[in-house]
Amino acid sequence: MITLVVGTNRPGSNSRKVAAQIESIYAGLRTPVRVIDLAQLPPEIFLASSYGQKPLSFQPFADAILQAYGLHIVTPEYNGGIPGGLKYFIDMLKFPESFEHRPVCFTGVAAGIWGALRPVEQLQAIFGYRNAYVYPERVFLPGIGKLLDASGRLTDPDLLERLKNQAEGFVNFTERLQGVKLRAAIES
Repeated sequence: MITLVVGTNRPGSNSRKVAAQIESIYAGLRTPVRVIDLAQLPPEIFLASSYGQKPLSFQPFADAILQAYGLHIVTPEYNGGIPGGLKYFIDMLKFPESFEHRPVCFTGVAAGIWGALRPVEQLQAIFGYRNAYVYPERVFLPGIGKLLDASGRLTDPDLLERLKNQAEGFVNFTERLQGVKLRAAIES
C-alpha cells in the first residue's frame, strides 16, 4: 500500500485537492492507497506532553506510516519552507523505523513560480537523513490558484500526465525496492 500524506493541517487546502487527484491516479493504476490528511490530526498531539507520551489518538497515523510500502508526500510551500505541521508530524513518528529504507515520493504545491521546490528539497534532506529511499521524479505545481478549476481539480492535461507518470514510476520503484507487487495486492 502507498500512503499519501497531505502535508499541511490547513483545512480545505490546495494540497488536499491535489492529493485527491493523485489518489484517483493510484486507483486507476489499481494500486491500494491510504490517505493521511494532517488536517485530521488529533489536537492533543500538539500538546507539549506529546513529546514524552504520544496520545492514543495518534496511533492510527503512526501505523499508517509503518504499514506503508511507500510514502507519497504532497507538500505546500509556507514562507519558503515546509509547513510546521508537516515537520512536527515527522518529528512525532517513531525513529528510525518510520522512514528507514522506505521509498518516498514528493509533489510540491505553491502559489509562487517555483511550485514548492524549496520545501521538497528540505524534505529530501530530512528523509535522506532518516535513510529513506527518495524517488527522484518530483512534480512541482506552481501558481496553484490558476491551475485549479472552480471544483478544485487540475485540468491541465500535461500536469495530469506528469502526475500519472510520477505515480506509475513510484509504484515500480516501490515494488522493486520492497519486493512486493502492489497492483496485485488490490486484486486479492
